[in-house]
Amino acid sequence: MIAGLLRLVTGAQARWKGSDPVRPDGVIPQRIFFANHTSNLDAPVIWAALPTPVRRMTRPVAAKDYWEAGPIRRKIARDVFRAVLIERKKVTRENNPLRIMEEAMESGDSLIIFPEGTRATDDDATVGEFKPGLWHLAKKRPDVELVPVYLENLNRILPKGDFILVPLLAAVTFGTPIRPNEGEDKPTFLARARESVATLRRRAEDGK
Repeated sequence: MIAGLLRLVTGAQARWKGSDPVRPDGVIPQRIFFANHTSNLDAPVIWAALPTPVRRMTRPVAAKDYWEAGPIRRKIARDVFRAVLIERKKVTRENNPLRIMEEAMESGDSLIIFPEGTRATDDDATVGEFKPGLWHLAKKRPDVELVPVYLENLNRILPKGDFILVPLLAAVTFGTPIRPNEGEDKPTFLARARESVATLRRRAEDGK
């Protein structure tokens, strides 16, 4: 019901370019969906855009301080999205975000992450530089597919700091999975991962 409501409110359309949500043999691969970040709606909309069987095994990674700010947010994060809540202010060895994400993946879950680490504030901003978390997860779990995702219009539907939705149509484009190449170093991989999202943006702008 929540997924349907999110799709209705945002008009979000899922476009699979270079990958399919489920393989022809019916297998649902474990994945890390990594996307540009412009709105608090980003993770819920990606989650809602996934087919039901894929959604059931996919968990958004989200800021603990935001989603635990009140009982309603906390309940939605834990009981609806099954979000992996991570600390971003007082990080210690015990609450290290990478360790928490790795534990979620060890149980077979897929993840939704935002490697930029923070939301873009400029409507025309390019995809920001990626932080190293995606690299570490990819090296830790080379068997997991890394799927780039580009989100359109969510920053306009729910601008940063606003609480009222603007009636526009959003789109969620899933690209071709990537993996670290043999011998590829961290900066090169992160630049290539960032470019995979930027390429989806350019194609969306060109109507392809």
